[in-house]
Amino acid sequence: MEPPAAAWGLLSVAGTEVRAGRREPCVLSLGRRSGRYGIVIHSQEKENSDPDYIPINSRFKCVQEAEETLLIDIATNTGCKVRIQGDETAERLFEIPDEERCLGFLSEVQSIQEAHLKASLPEPKDSASWHQVEKNLPGLLQASSSGALGFEDDFNALSLEDKRNMQNHQTGSRREPPPPPVPQNRQFHREKEGTSRDQPKVTNTMRKMFLPSTQSGQREGLIKHVLAKREKAYVNLHNFRFFVGTWNVNGQSPDSSLEPWLVCDTEPPDFYCIGFQELDLSTEAFFYFDSAKEQEWLAAVEKSLHPQAKYKKVQMVRLVGMMLLIFARKDQLSNIREIMTESVGTGIMGKMGNKGGVAVRFVFHNTTFCIVNSHLAAHVEDFERRNQDYKDICARMSFVTPDDSLPQLNIMKHDVVIWLGDLNYRLCLPDASEVKSLISKNELQKLLTYDQLNIQRTQKKAFADFTEGEIKFIPTYKYDSKTDRWDSSGKCRVPAWCDRILWRGGNVNQLRYCSHMDLKTSDHKPVSTLFCIGVKVVDEQRYRKLFEDIVRIMDRMENDFLPSLELSRREFEFENVKFRQLQKQKFQITNNGQVTCHFSFIPKLNDSHYCKPWLRAEPCEGYLEPDESTDISLDVYVSKDSVTLLNSGEDKIEDILVLHLDRGKDYFLTISGTYLPSCFGTSLEALCRMRRPIREVPVTKLIDLEKSVLPLGSLDGEEASEMPLQVPKEIWLLVDHLFKHACHQEDLFQTPGMQEELEQIIDCLDTNIPETIPGSNHSVAEALLIFLEALPEPVICYELYQRCLDWSHNSRLCRQVIFQLPRCHRSVFRYLMLFLRELLKYSEDNNVTVAMIAALFSSLLLRPPPNLMAKQTQQDRQRAINFLYSFLLAGDEE
Repeated sequence: MEPPAAAWGLLSVAGTEVRAGRREPCVLSLGRRSGRYGIVIHSQEKENSDPDYIPINSRFKCVQEAEETLLIDIATNTGCKVRIQGDETAERLFEIPDEERCLGFLSEVQSIQEAHLKASLPEPKDSASWHQVEKNLPGLLQASSSGALGFEDDFNALSLEDKRNMQNHQTGSRREPPPPPVPQNRQFHREKEGTSRDQPKVTNTMRKMFLPSTQSGQREGLIKHVLAKREKAYVNLHNFRFFVGTWNVNGQSPDSSLEPWLVCDTEPPDFYCIGFQELDLSTEAFFYFDSAKEQEWLAAVEKSLHPQAKYKKVQMVRLVGMMLLIFARKDQLSNIREIMTESVGTGIMGKMGNKGGVAVRFVFHNTTFCIVNSHLAAHVEDFERRNQDYKDICARMSFVTPDDSLPQLNIMKHDVVIWLGDLNYRLCLPDASEVKSLISKNELQKLLTYDQLNIQRTQKKAFADFTEGEIKFIPTYKYDSKTDRWDSSGKCRVPAWCDRILWRGGNVNQLRYCSHMDLKTSDHKPVSTLFCIGVKVVDEQRYRKLFEDIVRIMDRMENDFLPSLELSRREFEFENVKFRQLQKQKFQITNNGQVTCHFSFIPKLNDSHYCKPWLRAEPCEGYLEPDESTDISLDVYVSKDSVTLLNSGEDKIEDILVLHLDRGKDYFLTISGTYLPSCFGTSLEALCRMRRPIREVPVTKLIDLEKSVLPLGSLDGEEASEMPLQVPKEIWLLVDHLFKHACHQEDLFQTPGMQEELEQIIDCLDTNIPETIPGSNHSVAEALLIFLEALPEPVICYELYQRCLDWSHNSRLCRQVIFQLPRCHRSVFRYLMLFLRELLKYSEDNNVTVAMIAALFSSLLLRPPPNLMAKQTQQDRQRAINFLYSFLLAGDEE
């Protein structure tokens, strides 16, 4: 036998053994017999007898219990209860009053057993293992490697349900932690600190919290959830100065220093957030090509930052003419992390970047920021379109985290959101002279009652949750370039406060809000504001103390409390689902258990996603405290990516969602519904064979039509019984309407349509053959583009895509490619080219150019095959544009 307990120091603990209601004083220590470690039990009532010995092997069990308590913030040393069972001995219960000493002892026992498991041969399937029983905080996985804390060593011995749960634990969603993740170089430093007398002890369990163990993922997520709930306990507010500026530069290059704008405060700011609009108005920039203006304005900004501080660019993002720059003082760079960018185009088809927004999000200390720069729809009367742009940006702007298992972040999921840009809201006063008169009298407050943005915010149509400071400066639009004179052109625009800065979030104090009249480069004046923002800075000692308290309590928990949910409903029926028309249904889940729970929708077996592409659950994962409820929205939306399979009957509005509860059961939700087929997303061949609206065609007939598609290169011959149409009636109706009513329409194919009108147009084409198409010319134009984009096989077939690029330099070869198309594809292509050439004759009225039309329609008519979409280069896009040039300029000669 190895040395007695007293010689083991920390490797022994004093306590009592509980037997039949009696407590017998004893000492537990680590000993070694025949080269193998074990637990040595010295009973003080049997001093003369040999101590008991329990070998530590794969059949050894050691379970730590905890008193039943639901208070996570208890940090007192209340002692431990430990159950030990050996290979051939019954379970024995011990009470150890010194919790810290007990945890250290158990940590050593765990290490020995782990070493034994690694060194030994495979054990029988019923082998037991050390496991920590955790109570009070639910959803916790034991923080250790497989086989060491209660996980079976043989995965094949698990039931199917257990396998799925374990796989989900390993790959499932985890919530983004509000507290700052500890950098790797500081983690190890902390571990070393923990062994000093001045710092609390860091246990092996705590170390495992931040090691890359997939099986501790859910436990780590729950710890972060609890830490986030108690954030106020370890953060202090420190004030930082943020300069925020916006300027629509009207496609001009910088012609003077920007210091009057960027250095208008005595004290240098900690951050610069600078947004530009209309950086470049060229056609090339409109279609995502590089712009020389980007570097010109970036250099101008860098030269004009505050001279009393040193700055470095944190991030830059640009979409066509919108550019957002973030600079920070160099001494603050180490406190910035998790920087991401995103952009959303709200121009024609919801993706062209002449209008839309760009954003940068980041974490500074422990506060999350999202800075949005946007350029919304123009024209006085189009305030509803501006509202729509705002909603589109909010709905579609999401930041994809590097960890795919974490949910995406949208704009509003940040502590502080700053929204700047040319929001384009005008004054509801048509008389420019009256407006100018009120400005000259300094009656700005009266004018602001007619401001569209103020009206829309009051009516909660846009920016309802945002705050704007008091405006004390005159309107910033529209001036004659290079002057301070109001617009003297023939249009004589009414002055307006187009350029604005708003914010949402707490601890934001606006110090000033002004325009800068000295800068005359553009027809807009730049605007800026200075914020003093209270940023949450982590107190490392308080954070560490709370973290250790939480882990200590979790180490004392048991598995007795299993999480559970109550669902308000489990069956959902969506009737008459239509292309591009959103349907929502909500249900409520309530945590009716006694512990915090983590829920998430998980993929069914052999699936990669938890739902079909036309379905979404929001939120798709989260945490619930006991008795807490949350609403979950089920959204059904058929986009171009899912419409074809639904049209053909290969897919249906049917799905089963699996709502998984960590450490709990799965709940199954049934989704069903009816889908109304659409001509959008149906092949050209099938449409040419339909003389009636698609809704009047039986579903079985639709399936037959799609299956009988002509192969590439088929001859023109058809059965005489039912000759197909030369072009689908839907394309003819849209193009004919535009030809008759829209050739002189200003900014045709450059201004997006209204969503309500687009829905009416789609319904109209699906249900009847109308004499007139409803909606504005812009909505009809966008409907045509959406139709072409949704085609399962583009007008120029995928098979000929590469040949078109290769021959794009030769107009004769380009025409040869068109002859190789199936008849209906060839007819549609020629019909569209005839229309577009006619449209270009009126370019002075409609502002349509050959370059713009070629760039826009090449992306729709000549799409790369799906497997090449991600590989498409800028050169490929240019060659596709060149291909269309010859048809738009010279015609399609037979």
